[in-house]
Amino acid sequence: MKILVPVKRVVDYNVKVRVKPDQTGVDLANVKMSMNPFCEIAVEEAIRLKEKGVAEEIIVVSIGPAQAQETIRTALAMGADRGILIQTDDAAEPLAIAKLLKAVVDEEGPEIVLLGKQAIDGDNNQTGQMLAALLDWPQGTFASEVEIADGKAKVTREIDGGLQTLSLSLPAVVTTDLRLNEPRYASLPNIMKAKRKPIDTKTPADYGVDTAPRLTVVKVTEPPKREAGIKVESVAELVDKLKNEAGVI
Repeated sequence: MKILVPVKRVVDYNVKVRVKPDQTGVDLANVKMSMNPFCEIAVEEAIRLKEKGVAEEIIVVSIGPAQAQETIRTALAMGADRGILIQTDDAAEPLAIAKLLKAVVDEEGPEIVLLGKQAIDGDNNQTGQMLAALLDWPQGTFASEVEIADGKAKVTREIDGGLQTLSLSLPAVVTTDLRLNEPRYASLPNIMKAKRKPIDTKTPADYGVDTAPRLTVVKVTEPPKREAGIKVESVAELVDKLKNEAGVI
């Protein structure tokens, strides 16, 4: 079995992002970048499936600038086998990414596409669903547990009312949630080995996909600063302020 894992290069989750002075976007100059946490969970799950003998090969694909090779190398150091970089400086939108991934799936023929449910930058939560629709494959989103056996994927997913278990016929698309696993740290020997693993570099034109943005960002602003709270002397004063000032009761 072959598993395809798309990964995205994003601003590291520990970094406090800054908005550009002209409000056209987020300032990425001299900012630490890393693999999207949900993508990291997908890579870890693919590696675990390989360790169980379910999968034979893990292919990591990233769509972005040349620096996204670093993100692919991180996945290779964790245990993936090879990488594909679709190099573009355009800010690819979910539909364009899904079309590119479909082209990669058609070329590579994986049985499972395992990807994060969303990226922490755009927070769109659309690519996995769009890819499943384009491929006409079954999908299991927000997976908190994945089991593969007898040509089927048993996916436990988190919903508002609790847990839902789906049985998907392979090939299928599965998107990962936070509680699926805890990604491993790459060891130094594996980091060195990852430098020798192959990464193919392609462009969207190689797949015949137009990645030009269809959406225009009008303005990006920081959220308003939280105002300081106040102390009250009694419950009666609290009720009075909630009723007459906050208007919540």
